[in-house]
Amino acid sequence: MTGSVSFTYDHRNFSLPSRPTDDPERSQILAALEDQDTTVVLDDPLQNTMILNMGPQHPATHGVLRLLIKLDGETVLAAVPELGYLHRGYEKIAEASTYHEFIPHTDRLDYLSPLSNNVAYVLAVEKLAGIEIPRRAKFIRVLVCEMARIASHLVAVGSMAMDVGALTVLLWTFREREKLLDIYDVLCGARFTTSYTRIGGLQQDWTDQCTAMLKTFLDHFGADLAEVESLLQHNRIFIDRCENVGRISREDAIAWGLTGPLLRAAGVPRDLRRDVPYLVYPELDFSVITFPESDALARFYVRMAEMRESAGMLRQALEKLPSGPYNAFETKRVLPQKEKTYTKMEELIHDFMLINLGIDPPVGEVYHAVESSKGELGFYIVSDGTGHPWRMKIRSPSTCNLSTLPIMLKGGMVSDIVAVIGSLDPVMGEADK
Repeated sequence: MTGSVSFTYDHRNFSLPSRPTDDPERSQILAALEDQDTTVVLDDPLQNTMILNMGPQHPATHGVLRLLIKLDGETVLAAVPELGYLHRGYEKIAEASTYHEFIPHTDRLDYLSPLSNNVAYVLAVEKLAGIEIPRRAKFIRVLVCEMARIASHLVAVGSMAMDVGALTVLLWTFREREKLLDIYDVLCGARFTTSYTRIGGLQQDWTDQCTAMLKTFLDHFGADLAEVESLLQHNRIFIDRCENVGRISREDAIAWGLTGPLLRAAGVPRDLRRDVPYLVYPELDFSVITFPESDALARFYVRMAEMRESAGMLRQALEKLPSGPYNAFETKRVLPQKEKTYTKMEELIHDFMLINLGIDPPVGEVYHAVESSKGELGFYIVSDGTGHPWRMKIRSPSTCNLSTLPIMLKGGMVSDIVAVIGSLDPVMGEADK
């Protein structure tokens, strides 16, 4: 097949307006046409590169992510991810909010894992203010973080499977996630935007009802997860769409700042729960899951294995959950319980002062990160001694993970873009801060 198609026309076949043969203007036109190259060449679009926009409204981009892709036929030559269509500005909102007021905003970052976001933020504030929380509160925070990890991974696996054509898996994973959201509802009165964690402790205590519901969930979760895994592992279409797709080398994964399941799927055993321990994770027995292939299929396997590890940690945390207070005894910096706020004047005054004026931490700066479901979620806070941050920077894993799309997509097909983005599990709420 030739690379272009040519069409030629002859000006002599066209009749010009009737004029006298000795018209000098007509003679000039004919003379000019005789000397002109009249060949029209139309390039074959299949033999040339094409620039296309994918998103920001495309359903496969998992949110308002725009991809500018350069194609040679169906092959991706280059890709540029563009973030910033949410215009949220949470880092600037934090500067105009007191430390307690910003807690509900953390729910809206990675909105598939709000409880984990709460914990990450308050740990940074507590590190800045030098607040030590009770041991029971540490265990409860581990419980909610691992529940959030399972809930987030369920959405990631179900959405990725749906992207490549396996709709049934999405229904099964959302069924399991609903069970966890029911526990959220009993624990903190909300299923989605929880705002459960408080500076110095928790909104309210873990209850026996939550323990019973979580144990029931764990008793059936292993078999339900195996059902999902079996369906996908034996699905030829799923394997072909994910295997050797979206690969990135171990060196590039480290250089580009990948964390979480994506980094571990590249064979790097990095996990903040073990390497930079916080809360009571050193007291729990768990494995850091790695796979060497670093493709979309490896990321699926990592998340499936991590859900089983999280289930094991939940059982250990329930067994070791101690009794005692769930809030630090620091009335000047920790919010009083609601029942006391509504009935006693002193607690009402403390609540008003802490919410509206803040906790007044010392001047300084601090960074603290947790191992969220998508990777390292960190908060860098600069304090000027007032009740609200002077500056705040959120290290969101989705931002770093999406930055590697030019490497993962290059050389693949247009259809691979859908599978790769699904394997990244991005949430634009935290990517566009």
